[in-house]
Amino acid sequence: MATKLIRNAVIMTMNAGNEIVQGDIFISDNVIKEIGANLNAQADRVIDAGGKVLLPGFVQTHIHLCQTLFRGRADDLALIDWLRQKIWPLEAAHDEDSVYYSALLGLGELIRSGTTTILDMETVHHTESAFRAIEESGMRALSGKVMMDHGTEVPLALQENTQASLQQSVDLLERWNGAANGRIQYAFCPRFVVSCTEELLVGVRDLSERYKVKVHTHASENLDEIALVEAERGMRNVVYLDHIGLAKPNLILAHSIWLNDEEKRIIRDRGVKVTHCPGSNMKLASGIAQVPELLREGIKVGIGADGAPCNNNLDMFQEMRLTAFIQKIQHGPTVMDSRTVLRMATMGGAEVLGMENEIGSIEVGKLADLQLLDLEDFHVYPSYDADLFSRVVYAATRGDVDTVMIDGEIVMQGKVVRTIDRTRVLKESDRTLKGLLSRIG
Repeated sequence: MATKLIRNAVIMTMNAGNEIVQGDIFISDNVIKEIGANLNAQADRVIDAGGKVLLPGFVQTHIHLCQTLFRGRADDLALIDWLRQKIWPLEAAHDEDSVYYSALLGLGELIRSGTTTILDMETVHHTESAFRAIEESGMRALSGKVMMDHGTEVPLALQENTQASLQQSVDLLERWNGAANGRIQYAFCPRFVVSCTEELLVGVRDLSERYKVKVHTHASENLDEIALVEAERGMRNVVYLDHIGLAKPNLILAHSIWLNDEEKRIIRDRGVKVTHCPGSNMKLASGIAQVPELLREGIKVGIGADGAPCNNNLDMFQEMRLTAFIQKIQHGPTVMDSRTVLRMATMGGAEVLGMENEIGSIEVGKLADLQLLDLEDFHVYPSYDADLFSRVVYAATRGDVDTVMIDGEIVMQGKVVRTIDRTRVLKESDRTLKGLLSRIG
C-alpha cells in the first residue's frame, strides 16, 4: 500500500464551509486518510509543500480532446458555420494517430493547468485512441464517442447508421467503463439534436438507463441551432429532450445559453445538469448563459473550456475569470464572487458529474486529486491579509501550478508533466496534423 505525506501546505479544502487550514495531508494509495497540523505519520514519500496552496484539482465539465489539433484553424465564425465549414471536415479526416496525439496534446495542457477530471466528447471514429491517451496520461475522465446519424452538410465520413452508432457506443462502454482503476467512465454523447434522429436519442435514453451512465450533449448554444430544432422537431431543445424522456438527472447539457422559463423549469425539476463554457461562448458570439439565475434555482452548473478551436485554450484559470467577469457586466460587481466561481470549478463540477462524494474537495475519504499552487510571484502579491479565493480566481494563472496528483499518483511535479512526453507529443502533433490536412486535400 503506497503512502504519501504532503507537509506544510495552505489547504483550501472547498468543503461545505470553504475552510482553509494550514497543515499536512496523509494519503494511502489513492485516498485522503488524514488532514491536520504536524501529522505523526510515516509515508513512503514526503512532499514538502513549503507553504504552497493546496487545492482540489479542477473538474472541467465540457472538453473535446479530439479537437486540440485544430487550434487556430476555425477562428472568427459562428457555431453552425464553424461546424460545417471547419470542424466537421477536420474531424472527418482524423485517423487513429491524429486522434491519439490530439488527445495527448490536450491532456498535457489540462494537467499543466491543474485540471484532474474532465467530461470529454470525442468524434465519430477512433475513440479508442482517445481512451488510450487518457489512460496513459493519468487523467480522470468521463468520455464517449460522438453520435451523428442525421443533418445537412455533414461529411460522409461522419454520417452514421443509427443502430451501428448505438452498438459502437455500447462496445466502447463495455471495454472502457471503469477502466484504469475506475478513472475512466463512459458517457453516451449524441452531438446535439440537429445531428441526431429521434430513434438515436431514444436509443441513448434506454441504453443510458440500462448501463447507469451519463448522457452528454450540446443544447441551446446558438439561436440558429434553436431555430433548426424548432423547424424540424416543432419545439425548443430542452422541451424536446424532455418530450422524448431524456431530461433526467443523468443528462448533462453543454452551454444552455438561450433558455426560456419553461426550459429552466424542466432543467430544475428533472435534475438535469449544465456546463458553462464562457470562453467558447464569447469567441463564437453565441451569447452569455444565465448562470446566476441557474444557480439561484438550485441547478448544478460546472465550467468547461470546450475545445481548442473555439477558445483557444483549455485553461480553467481563464475560464474562472471569464465566468465571473461576463456576469458582472450584466448583473453588477457583487455577482459571481470568487468563492462561488472556485466552487463551480471544483465541487460544482464534481456535482455535475455525480462524483461529489469522490472528488471536488479535500476531505478525509475522498480521492487524492490535488494541485499545488506556488503563489510566490509578482502577479499574485501582496499576500498580507489577502483573500486567498481572490488571489486564486482573479490573479493566479496556469503558470502557478507546480504539482498535480490524480488518483494518488503524481502526474506533474516542478511544473513538468511526468506522464506525457512533451517533446514527442509536440512533434507528433505537427506530423499528424499535416497528414490530416493532406487527407482533406
